[in-house]
Amino acid sequence: MLNFKNLNHQLILQKTSLKFSLLTLKKRAILSFCLSLSLITGISATQAEPIYNREHIFHPVIARNGMVSSQERYATEAGLEVLKEGGNAIDAAVTIGFTLAVTLPRAGNLGGGGFMLMHSAKENQTLAIDYREKAPQAATRDLFLDDNGEVDPEKSRFSYLAVGVPGTVAGLTMALEKYGTISLGRALKPAIELAENGFPISEDLYESLLFAQKRIQAYPASTAIFFKPGGMPYEVGDILIQKDLAKSLKLIAKEGSKAFYQGAIAKAIVADMEANGGLITKEDLAAYQPVIREPIRGTYRGYEIYSMPPPSSGGIHLVQMLNILEKFPINKLGHNTAKSIHFMTETMKLAYADRSKFLGDSDFIPVPITGLVSKQYAQELRSKINIEQATASQEVLPGNPNQFAESNDTTHYSVMDKYGNVVANTYTLNFSYGTGITATGTGILLNNEMDDFSAKPGVPNAFGLTGGEFNAIEPEKRMLSSMTPTIVMKEGKPYLVTGSPGGSLIITTVLQVVMNVIDHKMNIATATNAVRIHHQWLPDQLMIENGLNGDTTRLLKEKGHQISVRDAMGSTQSIMRVNNTFQGASDPRKPGALTLGY
Repeated sequence: MLNFKNLNHQLILQKTSLKFSLLTLKKRAILSFCLSLSLITGISATQAEPIYNREHIFHPVIARNGMVSSQERYATEAGLEVLKEGGNAIDAAVTIGFTLAVTLPRAGNLGGGGFMLMHSAKENQTLAIDYREKAPQAATRDLFLDDNGEVDPEKSRFSYLAVGVPGTVAGLTMALEKYGTISLGRALKPAIELAENGFPISEDLYESLLFAQKRIQAYPASTAIFFKPGGMPYEVGDILIQKDLAKSLKLIAKEGSKAFYQGAIAKAIVADMEANGGLITKEDLAAYQPVIREPIRGTYRGYEIYSMPPPSSGGIHLVQMLNILEKFPINKLGHNTAKSIHFMTETMKLAYADRSKFLGDSDFIPVPITGLVSKQYAQELRSKINIEQATASQEVLPGNPNQFAESNDTTHYSVMDKYGNVVANTYTLNFSYGTGITATGTGILLNNEMDDFSAKPGVPNAFGLTGGEFNAIEPEKRMLSSMTPTIVMKEGKPYLVTGSPGGSLIITTVLQVVMNVIDHKMNIATATNAVRIHHQWLPDQLMIENGLNGDTTRLLKEKGHQISVRDAMGSTQSIMRVNNTFQGASDPRKPGALTLGY
């Protein structure tokens, strides 16, 4: 029998439910409007926590007295041994740098260059050592153009013309002389022993040699070092001995950097250049000097950010992107949600567009640093972001920071010591094994950093980065870089040190480690392992690592993002100081990396 009383009760409930649903929809619409408004104005909206928390999925290495994080085991062990002996972070960093020249030849180097960012506890000072390579004095604006005025990539990447005047030896020895406590001989000891006596070839080294085999075997001096007689590859476990490199390292230990820039090593490099149409002369080598510079400084949610100034673009654009993102409630939106990735991507486009126009060697051109890193300029750029849809890259143009002004293969390592000193060092040969050329008799691989200049305005380099006149080739000019060694300070004390290889991906890789720690409160291991994204303005492509949630990818496509999935991006080496302990993590994206503490 039909119960009218119950039926009436059910109708009342349904009517109430419908009213509640309409009210809920209305509230959601208001909340959505408020969130949109807050995203534009920078006012944080109240929102539920993300559905998942990645904070403790991975666990860092923990120690109490000091820590080293590098891409290669022997180098990490060598640096840690220096710390155990009472040396400071600079001592360990220089030791690591020379050791990697032996054990990680694709990136560690004597024939390349880079940047060292350091914090001196004694002087309570953070400073940058620029030992980036320079163009030889005979370099010309159109050095790499063919008869038709087009860029010849073989010249800019795989010839003697591609070699910039190396800075590594000068930079590392300067750091040790000014801020270290051990002798140069002690710093070079592990490198000399490993070069002279050899070490077993790892799976990583074996695979990298196979990858570069064709390029390396174009040069007899390189072939003789890295391949068996007859050109056969070494096997995993075979001992790699580098007698010529050991000889060069001994000369540096005895004579200092003069051995490289004025002595027997310099003579060998110049002779090789003269015999093969290269540009580097004895005058180029003798004139080379590293430069101590003021770091780029910014703030993000109460933390101080220190990173590299020009000729690196890394520090400027790291701070610029953090300035733009600071007014978005990234922690409320959640880690790697469609909304947070959307804001990060649009921010990356704006920064890389500015990079193409305004960045170069500040010793030669007026880089508008103050404007680029100002909060006011970030506010203007932020207003250009469509909060719901991707803006096509061809519609994103470089901004005007002047109005706010007052006037791929690389490696990174990080060190923290018990005294409060910190080093973030990133250096490179550019490509894996650089040009593939070894200066005859020295065992030293030579870089191909000249490709980092803009060979022709508007034409992308090997990393797809488009440059302009500010980064044109000029004699003795330093080529633009993306290297981003970074130190984050909390309440005036070192909190996080990080950096990465990766060419154009370096800046965004470091950005995401910093955001993962500060915005999402991840420990350093989880921050390191998290899925990464990258956009560099041109090409108009949002690169995403494998592992991002499928629904997130779909939502990003609906917002108009052109997505490309990649296997891995970057390889960070990071250390944090948390509650009087050191917590570190090596990136699992490349094999062989190791973080150790004691």
